[in-house]
Amino acid sequence: MTNIAVFASGTGSNFDALAEAIDRNEVDAEISLLVSDKPSSKVVDKAKERGIEVLSFHPGDFNGKAGYEQVILGACQEHNIEWIVLAGYMRLVGTTLLTPFEGRIINIHPSLLPAFPGKNAVGQALEAGVKVTGVTVHLVDEGMDTGPIIDQQAIRIEEEDTEEDVQQRIQQVEHVLYPEVVGRLVKGEATKHDKAGITERF
Repeated sequence: MTNIAVFASGTGSNFDALAEAIDRNEVDAEISLLVSDKPSSKVVDKAKERGIEVLSFHPGDFNGKAGYEQVILGACQEHNIEWIVLAGYMRLVGTTLLTPFEGRIINIHPSLLPAFPGKNAVGQALEAGVKVTGVTVHLVDEGMDTGPIIDQQAIRIEEEDTEEDVQQRIQQVEHVLYPEVVGRLVKGEATKHDKAGITERF
């Protein structure tokens, strides 16, 4: 069974979706570690309720990103983590983790990348007046939502939609797509698309 670490900063809805898919034996993995930069976040409580080891920290207590990422790396090594799954983790990952986990850190983003990277992607889409947005699962690199795309799913934006409406539909897609992609990754079945448009099997 594959050991994964989930990194999250908020309520943990994607954490829930992944944990429940594992409970249903749809993903052959175990969430062995929850990492959060917000110790008071709901996802920390959810992980503790499930008996999952939690590493939570205040970034301001460290002398820069490398300091806290070195602690995270030690915890990942201790738990034999094979994949890192970002699920609403609101920090860019630095080289301290990117180097040892190259090609094994994934993120989910609420747009059809490369459109609308960064924060408030739903708001960006509505402001731009697009009729289609969606969800992207991608590998993490040193940039902001710039890593190779693994999978995407589109949703339509209707004329009367509010930001909350679009966000709710995006989350419904995320909660199905993300566990599916993680399930494929841990079985070695996922593919990625490089910037030249070539598909490569992991």
